[in-house]
Amino acid sequence: MRRNVMSFCLLMLTVIMQAQITNPVHFKTELKTTSGDMAEILFTAMIDNGWHVYSTDLGQDGPIEATFTAVKLNGAELVGKLQPRGKLTEQYDKMFGMKLRYFEGKGTFVQTIRFTKPDYAIEGYLEYGACSDEMCLPPTQVEFKSSGKSPVALAKPEKDEKAEKTEKAESTEADTVKAVEAEAPTEAEPSIEEASKDMDLWTPITSDLNAFSQNENSNSTAWWMIFLQGLLGGFLAILTPCVWPIIPMTVSFFLKRNKERSKAINEAVTYGVSIVVIYLLLGLIVTLFFGASALNAISTNALFNILIALLLIVFAASFFGAFELTLPSKWTNWIDQKSEKSTGLLSIFLMAFTLTLVSFSCTGPIIGFLLVAVSTQGSIIAPTIGMLGFAIALAIPFTLFALFPSLLKSAPKSGGWMNTVKVVLAFIELAFALKFLSVADLAYGWHLLDREVFVSLWIVLFALLGSYLLGWLKFEHDDESRHIGVTRFFLALASLSFAIYMVPGLWGAPLKAISAFTPPMNTQDFRQYQQGSVEARFTDYKQALTAARAEGKPVMIDFTGFGCVNCRKMEAAVWTDPRVEDILNNRYVVVSLYVDDKTPLPTPVTVTETDGQQRTLRTVGDKWSYLQRTKVGANTQPCYVLLDPRTGKPLNGLRSYDEDIDGYVEFLQTGLDNYKQ
Repeated sequence: MRRNVMSFCLLMLTVIMQAQITNPVHFKTELKTTSGDMAEILFTAMIDNGWHVYSTDLGQDGPIEATFTAVKLNGAELVGKLQPRGKLTEQYDKMFGMKLRYFEGKGTFVQTIRFTKPDYAIEGYLEYGACSDEMCLPPTQVEFKSSGKSPVALAKPEKDEKAEKTEKAESTEADTVKAVEAEAPTEAEPSIEEASKDMDLWTPITSDLNAFSQNENSNSTAWWMIFLQGLLGGFLAILTPCVWPIIPMTVSFFLKRNKERSKAINEAVTYGVSIVVIYLLLGLIVTLFFGASALNAISTNALFNILIALLLIVFAASFFGAFELTLPSKWTNWIDQKSEKSTGLLSIFLMAFTLTLVSFSCTGPIIGFLLVAVSTQGSIIAPTIGMLGFAIALAIPFTLFALFPSLLKSAPKSGGWMNTVKVVLAFIELAFALKFLSVADLAYGWHLLDREVFVSLWIVLFALLGSYLLGWLKFEHDDESRHIGVTRFFLALASLSFAIYMVPGLWGAPLKAISAFTPPMNTQDFRQYQQGSVEARFTDYKQALTAARAEGKPVMIDFTGFGCVNCRKMEAAVWTDPRVEDILNNRYVVVSLYVDDKTPLPTPVTVTETDGQQRTLRTVGDKWSYLQRTKVGANTQPCYVLLDPRTGKPLNGLRSYDEDIDGYVEFLQTGLDNYKQ
């Protein structure tokens, strides 16, 4: 069993590391005759959760809009422009300063055509842009080809009219052919790879990038963090009124029921193992029920974030004492009766299950908060790892007190301090609920939780928490004692100090300690804190490498796009940090390669993709997008790559959308260290 679990974990780790090429949109093309000599070219998109495809006619200053380009029209002509069909979502985007329209889930683009000859041949492509909350695709093309007999063959049999129409159609075809020939190269153009071979511009480095990722072992670190989160949640659950009083009762029961202490210890250990198994099964159920795609949607979908925030608010209200979350009593009674009638291991397992049901009012909100937190990691294994940590922490005291019964005498007695633990957890859950609401607020452009509002609410929450710990604020279930313990005093001091630390953030201070939780700096209206800026010196890859070799500096490639929302977010939230600005402006040669640059290439170039399919590169953006796919093995933006210009080899792994400034600084510094070596 253990070997199978480890094999599964290694398999998931490998998949995550190799999954750089993203394909969240799947198109189906169709030519559908409507009436007479009219027909429609249908491009139907199935869109993965968390992604959206932008509609048509968004404007020049917006993201990548959907367009249809005809390469060959023989026996047909276009009627009107490309039109969207289906349910469109419309919202105001502050980054672009305009309303954006896009499809989610499913959408169709329709290009109407009219047949002009009995035989037709049509070639063209749909170009579209797609984004999630964290990354964007470059302009992506969907090819369309169709030929055959058209309804015109039966429309007008008269010779004179037919001859006249044929003459006009041939004239139109001749004009079209001339236009296409004007774009086509007169001689065989050497491939991009051959033209740049001396600079190693196009040599793939995906294996080197994967090696960096394996050495960093970032996913394993994340899983350890998830395990520690679960462990902390389990220890907090022990201190609640629903669990702590049960520990001495359960241990005493095992000791009294068995005359031999060794047997009592065995039963207590079995009881602890049963707790681990129960909560581990809960994690597995959540994993199997949601699956990897749904867990990832939780972190990217605005509606999921709203539901999560509401769930945390309900949990917080329960811990404050507004109501009690309980499971149906008949469940508890039924399990309790079964445990009394059963014997051996089954009896002990049912006793552990009874504890799970009885303590739900206290452990439920903690488990719910834990599952919410780990689900946003997007990993299919995360809930199971989190529940494992939670269960181990919860099982430790039962086993420990059974091994050393004398410790029960020195254990703290049940009392009002346990309610204090619940209230503190309630404040923390409210703070995290604001984080999830902030994600939805940014996605929908409501501007209800801009940075200064978010920071203000956190200041109030942690100031109230400090006041509560000092006894200045009380809730219904708190005792009347005015005694403040040393531990409680230091916790109050930390909470109030944290609230004061956040105050300068109202005027634009960066607040590095919580930068991963607060909304981006560009959402704050009033800022006295002056931020720097980073501007790429080059927009051509070869020029950047040449300059970097001459200056003796490494290169940072910024695969970006004019219509990439998340790229602008990174530039506003991360590149404006003084540390990042200093490193990029003074110690790197930065080149921004825009994958949606519509500047035509001198001559179109036909290339072969890694999957064996051929594609024609017509624009500068096509060229940089092809470079990203072949050299880096990725196709989403933003994407940051650190290169040694002397060898063309990477200096660190890939980095994409992540507003963790400290992590970005470490990413850049590691590249500099490797360059020196």
